[in-house]
Amino acid sequence: MSATTGPVPPGRTPARPEQDPRDSPEEGLGDGPEESPEERPKGGPEQSPKDSPGEGPKDSPGEGPKDSPGEGIKDRPGEGPKVGSGPVPPGRPARYRAVFAVPEFRAVFAAHLLSSLGVVVCEIALSVLVFRRTDSPLLSALTFALGLLPYVLGGTLLSAVADRYPARRVLVVCDLLCALAAAGMVLPGTPVAVLLVLRCLIAAIAPVFAGTRAATLGDILGEGERFVLGRSVIRIVNQSAQLVGFGVGGLLVAVVTPRAVLALTGLTFLGSALLLRLGTRARPARDGGGPADGRGALLGASLGGVRRLLADRRVRALLLLTWLPPAFVVIPEALLVPYADQLGAGPGGAGLLMCSMPIGAVVAESLVGSLLGPRARSRLTFPMGVFAVLPSLGFAAQPSLGWAVLLLVLTGTGISYNFGVDRWFVAAVPEELLGQGMTVVQAGRMTAMGLAMGAAGLAAEYAPLRAVMPAAGALGVLCVLAVIREVRRTARTDHRRTAPGSPPADHFRATPGRPPTDRPAPPVPPTGRPPRADHPGRPPG
Repeated sequence: MSATTGPVPPGRTPARPEQDPRDSPEEGLGDGPEESPEERPKGGPEQSPKDSPGEGPKDSPGEGPKDSPGEGIKDRPGEGPKVGSGPVPPGRPARYRAVFAVPEFRAVFAAHLLSSLGVVVCEIALSVLVFRRTDSPLLSALTFALGLLPYVLGGTLLSAVADRYPARRVLVVCDLLCALAAAGMVLPGTPVAVLLVLRCLIAAIAPVFAGTRAATLGDILGEGERFVLGRSVIRIVNQSAQLVGFGVGGLLVAVVTPRAVLALTGLTFLGSALLLRLGTRARPARDGGGPADGRGALLGASLGGVRRLLADRRVRALLLLTWLPPAFVVIPEALLVPYADQLGAGPGGAGLLMCSMPIGAVVAESLVGSLLGPRARSRLTFPMGVFAVLPSLGFAAQPSLGWAVLLLVLTGTGISYNFGVDRWFVAAVPEELLGQGMTVVQAGRMTAMGLAMGAAGLAAEYAPLRAVMPAAGALGVLCVLAVIREVRRTARTDHRRTAPGSPPADHFRATPGRPPTDRPAPPVPPTGRPPRADHPGRPPG
């Protein structure tokens, strides 16, 4: 990812750390002590000896313009840079404690916990409400399917929102829209068709919210190892929300009416909006031009940004690596209810099977993030990406309930492959497209999972489960290995563009408004002319 000369924009963290060649997919087995990007000394004006004695840096990382009264977190006089902006002490890789030490992240975490529980509980309550009014299993199941399918629309047609508007405003407005949709579900006499449309609205907003939040983590935590760990915490919340939300939602629906549960869902969205409004700082839009720069409507900007992302071979390969393993993992998960019935395990057995994969994911994510350093996490990316789809092969033996639970727990541990993918993706995407890139990641992942679940159900109509579930594992291994090969190839191409020992060329793409880093000086063309002014730090041509 590039960094160019120039002042740090207000409210923006400094440039992302360059990728150490040792941490690339091909050269991640180098020797030496583990160190996160934050541990490496940075060059740049904030370390200039010209600073007055006793004065902090003029533009501290993560420090933006002071918010006006009532606009969330403020910088208090006499305070230094915000927690999370400074380097990790040498020899101590970032851990979860460092992430939770950042006040803004704690607000984001609490807001995400509320909204995630709200979405899960909403799905349960809405499914029960629709079934009670229609007695239709199809329409009841459709409430869950509609939680996945609109992702492709929101993630494609609205993806530019994440970069064209201030992040805090986008997050708060998304939460408020979801709260209004939940309120519409609560109104007595709301037709079933309207209920389903409102569910689609919440699902279409979800990728925009998730992409904006992911990009905001880079502003709050810095885009090194703290960012990777912050994303890990978000994934842990997602998996935990499934475990807790289904249990709590089922209990609430048994005690009170579905409409009362939906009203509670609206309150969770309002609580999330309040936490984000008061707990995070106002920052300018990532795409400095904004909506009034005459560069086209939001739809055109969204489609244009998606085209730019998909035109980059490296980004395209990493997108596939984020999408394919979950798509194949979800196939056996989608067939757990009929599999439990085949075993004669009943609803209790089905519930146990459905809880197994999230349990494995939470345990693996927590252990890898807590015990391993950044280089070790990067080394796990490819092996765990393949391992995630391997346990499905075990269903060819029609395992008993206990062995099936073990296979699903092992499948869940594969989620730890995301540590490396997150780091590489952030490094490969241009700064002005980071929010849009994260939106596309989320939309593509959920869409791929939804399509895979549909394909699994269709295949199970014509083939036995003992054939469909392992077939997903075998096909998944082949596809994931092919994508890994492409990711390795694109990384080698990046390294060939640069001098030995320097970071990959893609990490130095020109991005307006990024501060200087300790990157190598740009090469001088044979003519002796300096690099082009329109692309600072890059040679002409």
